[in-house]
Amino acid sequence: MTRGVLAAAGRLVVKVGSSSLTSLSGGLDGDRLDALVDALAARRRTGSQVVLVSSGAIAAGLAPLGLAHRPGDLATQQAAASVGQLLLVERYAASFGRYGLTVGQVLLTADDLHRRVHYRNAHRTLERLLALGVVPIINENDAVATDEIRFGDNDRLAALVAHLVAAEALVLLSDVDGLYDGDPRRDGATLVREVRGPADLAGIEAGGRRGGGLGTGGMLSKLEAARMAAGAGVPVLLTASSLAAAALATGPGLPEVGTFFAAQARRTASRLFWLRHATRPRGRLVLDEGAVEAVVARRKSLLPAGVTAVQGVFDAGDPVDLVDLAGTPVARGLVAYDADELPALLGRSTRELAPEFRRVIVHRDDLILL
Repeated sequence: MTRGVLAAAGRLVVKVGSSSLTSLSGGLDGDRLDALVDALAARRRTGSQVVLVSSGAIAAGLAPLGLAHRPGDLATQQAAASVGQLLLVERYAASFGRYGLTVGQVLLTADDLHRRVHYRNAHRTLERLLALGVVPIINENDAVATDEIRFGDNDRLAALVAHLVAAEALVLLSDVDGLYDGDPRRDGATLVREVRGPADLAGIEAGGRRGGGLGTGGMLSKLEAARMAAGAGVPVLLTASSLAAAALATGPGLPEVGTFFAAQARRTASRLFWLRHATRPRGRLVLDEGAVEAVVARRKSLLPAGVTAVQGVFDAGDPVDLVDLAGTPVARGLVAYDADELPALLGRSTRELAPEFRRVIVHRDDLILL
């Protein structure tokens, strides 16, 4: 199953981590980067389109700046990313150039995916690059990022990009050859070959194991990214970067590698996937028990009569969380009013309102359950 799904994929997103491309002493490891590009170029020759999500900018900038370790302060991280991103993409361009392939750099921040207009713009850019035969190389824009520089971002970013470009598979490459049922550094840990649903993960110790001194992610972030993508209809392979050639090959008789996460549902609509995974709520609407039941159990739109309080500052069209009386989020949706318009509407039936205020607060088509 793993080999068949991956071999048949016409468009793939491949994510590689910092520890697979760099070393503390020498910055970028050219041999390892070339080996990855060899595997990606071989897959391109079969007719597949490839999008690469690559970490490594901060790590690549350490050696040129004379830094022995990944810095702890944000300003130095941003400086290292500014220097390292140029070196990283320059090296990728030279390596892909050996095969006559052109690369394009796409730097994203969380805001580019949180805002729907920016999300659509990113989609348009990536689709055009692919249509022109370019290999997009995506990284988080760490040179200007603030809270975006955090644990596991590029794993999550890869899952978001996989859905954004309607990829048929996501390949997560790291320094570990798959998901184990325990710490792989200890005797007795067994590689989990396939995950077809939550039951296959019961009792597995992802361990929150973090990467080495260069990366920010770990097995936990990769597991979360795999769940996100597979739950939205995109199959995932998690394996080591040293096995990239085997993971991406399409010929017969090749050994299975890594851990395969089967798609657990039909592909989620782009709008709803964005709303669930890529948005940051700008406020909260507190619902009474009847409204919670209507929204959650009966999948109805949210009406003014069921809202008891408004929290936060937001504009019409912004994402907001719908919470119960205990403050627990039950849904997220795109609100139809500005925050300052709502207090006068709360608790009132639609018939009591002026015609211009008889819209639903959140339409059921703009709402996902949490």
